[in-house]
Amino acid sequence: MLSKENISQYHTEGYLAIEGVLSKKELDELRKVTDAFVEKSRSLTESDSIYDLGPSHSADSPRLRRITNPIAQHPVYDAMLHHKEILDCIEQLIGPGLRQNGDKLNFKLPEQGSPVQWHQDWAFYPHTNDNLLAVGIAIDDMTLDNGCLMFIPGSHKGRIYDHQQNGYFVGAVTEPDFTAEGAVPVQIKAGGISIHHVRLLHGSAANTSKMSRRLLLFQYCALDAWPLVHATKTSDDLWESLKKGILRGVQTNQPRVSDVPVRLPLPRELGLGSIYQRQSELERPLFDATFKG
Repeated sequence: MLSKENISQYHTEGYLAIEGVLSKKELDELRKVTDAFVEKSRSLTESDSIYDLGPSHSADSPRLRRITNPIAQHPVYDAMLHHKEILDCIEQLIGPGLRQNGDKLNFKLPEQGSPVQWHQDWAFYPHTNDNLLAVGIAIDDMTLDNGCLMFIPGSHKGRIYDHQQNGYFVGAVTEPDFTAEGAVPVQIKAGGISIHHVRLLHGSAANTSKMSRRLLLFQYCALDAWPLVHATKTSDDLWESLKKGILRGVQTNQPRVSDVPVRLPLPRELGLGSIYQRQSELERPLFDATFKG
């Protein structure tokens, strides 16, 4: 459970780092399953609906960047989504009642992991209110050298930055005067978690170390937060989709609408899927292989 100080820090700074959430057994299971996915990626020559491969990926030198929807790929990941201690903490921040609205496993393999440029998750999936957050489960130690998450404290209380370039959504801040001033690294031991608000500015540098940095990410939201953009589903499909994502509580048909800034992630350029593909088009990236914040 979170302390009053933890809750205050989250609302003030927009993030938390909590050590020692997973047991040794849970961490060992996560690592074993995740290692198997890396091995499987050696047989692939291009990205698919599950595996996102980086440039120059090969059987001898796998460059796996992401497993999409890991909870559907292995029950160990699904168990982490439902981890009681994690859900107890999240419910203190955005409950009562919780729904999940996304999951991914990001890889930064030794001396190669791709950076993730500065962005706000809210720019990807705005809702009727901003009681949304992301939890990152550290499968490895997260350090400056292997590309730990970087946050800008308090930025969740400000505006939503422009994530468009040449008229299209590119999934990264594109404003020419943006400098990431005040950014802080969030270094966590394996088995710990990070929590960050959906509007918090964050990013991470490439991995320049000989250590992996694998981060399992879950998105959680309040039950009365409804997506503003969901063009691929009918009303009935959306209702069932939201209902399926409930982790605690009961579905409501009364969304709570808050006065929060919104920029819709539209239009999107066709052919670009993952955040890595979108950000590869960025004309002014702030992270490169040597940037540490």
